[in-house]
Amino acid sequence: MPTPILYSFRRCPYAMRARLAIASSGVTVHLREVVLRDKPQAMLDASPKGTVPVLVAETVVDESLDIMHWALRQSDPEGLLQVRPDAAAALIAESDGPFKTALDRTKYAVRYPDLDPAESRAAAAAFVAKLDAQLDGKPWLFGERPSLADLAILPFVRQFAHTDLDWWTAQPFAYAQAWLAAFKESDRFRAVMTKYTPWKEGDAVVLFP
Repeated sequence: MPTPILYSFRRCPYAMRARLAIASSGVTVHLREVVLRDKPQAMLDASPKGTVPVLVAETVVDESLDIMHWALRQSDPEGLLQVRPDAAAALIAESDGPFKTALDRTKYAVRYPDLDPAESRAAAAAFVAKLDAQLDGKPWLFGERPSLADLAILPFVRQFAHTDLDWWTAQPFAYAQAWLAAFKESDRFRAVMTKYTPWKEGDAVVLFP
């Protein structure tokens, strides 16, 4: 089979978690960094909905969590899929649902003039407090090993923290703060956040990881 192609955008948390899983798996893809305001036609031909990430493999996979599962089904050397799969799936669903909604209403408050951004932030913070209680001093959500939930949720917690870092550091969820800080300082994070020139048709292939 040809090497799969991954259309990605460095700062998008959905694309970030797809890259995290691919990097963990060790599966090689052709990485095509895109500019969201100027999406390449090849990506739109593969996935007309026009959002990243998009994986073009034996089929087109254009949901980030599905890309994570695709990569880890090929190879899962860290056993990410084996760590409390049902509990991990439930946490991811809560993150992708109510937490992401509250995060968007906090980060993009001007788009929601009828909503109180303080209430939105409090709703998002309640989920972080739940993660904090689960971490309880552990390095990862389910203990000493990372899980699919850690890699799927951390990019969104990072996005939430960066809406107001002074507010974030003043909050009482010390375990969640330490979890995010360790992630941001890790080789894992640095490896997936390498900057690439936006891809254009005819450019040289960029292999990832």
